[in-house]
Amino acid sequence: MSGFLSRRGRAGASAAEAGSRRVLITGAASGLGLALTREFLALGDEVILTDVHAEAPAEVRALTGRWTYRRLDVTSDADWEAAAADIDRLDVLVNNAGIAVGGPIGITSMAAWQRIVEINLLGVVRGCRTFAGRIPDGGRIVITASAAGLVHAPQMSAYNATKAAAVALGETLDAELRHRGVSTSVICPQFFQSGLADSLSGEDAQSDEMARKLLSKTHLTSEIIARRAIRGIEARRVVITPDAFATFAWYSKRFTRVPFLAGTRLIGRFTARRG
Repeated sequence: MSGFLSRRGRAGASAAEAGSRRVLITGAASGLGLALTREFLALGDEVILTDVHAEAPAEVRALTGRWTYRRLDVTSDADWEAAAADIDRLDVLVNNAGIAVGGPIGITSMAAWQRIVEINLLGVVRGCRTFAGRIPDGGRIVITASAAGLVHAPQMSAYNATKAAAVALGETLDAELRHRGVSTSVICPQFFQSGLADSLSGEDAQSDEMARKLLSKTHLTSEIIARRAIRGIEARRVVITPDAFATFAWYSKRFTRVPFLAGTRLIGRFTARRG
């Protein structure tokens, strides 16, 4: 399981060695983005935190180590262009910003679909288009996806679709860039305690409430996911499942597909009856 990997020797150039890297993280002011920031800072890296806030929130200002903060809306081409103009060197790009949308396809509005695609998918595309060609040999690209990008439960069509696309994008980039030592890692955790519930659209109150329960009633925290994810990133794993459930669900789909599909259809029938 990638969450329990030990630190291994890293292929690549000295410019990307932990402790001398410059890292940019989107959605870094809270949740997993902030936890990943702390992990990179603990390695001695310099971190550029980005988020939609005009100024760094209090939790960011309390950080120690080498860091800076800049406002960056991942849906804004102008913000990405400004970042590219200001940042002369980048060794690690972490595309972490994302939102959640729950509900069956008949309830989820096109406006909600467009918003989640703009942030969860095209926000990642913009970041990779901006910096992938500028990351030196031995660098890393990281995408925060979800176990929902690997296994697809009912009542989550918009979220599942964008996270599955993020996984596909990450695997494609790894194939395109690995020849020069630039690895791409996609983080795919199950639900964990974070600020993701705040982004729920409110279009399906029942699905939103279920998502809030799943996000709050788990022992997994942003800090646990970040700590395990870093091990996978440093080991250059492409798909990182940093918890037992995500790993089990992914392997079940891959190797016991018929009973896995039967289980998801049973969940779909149950949720439809409740609805």
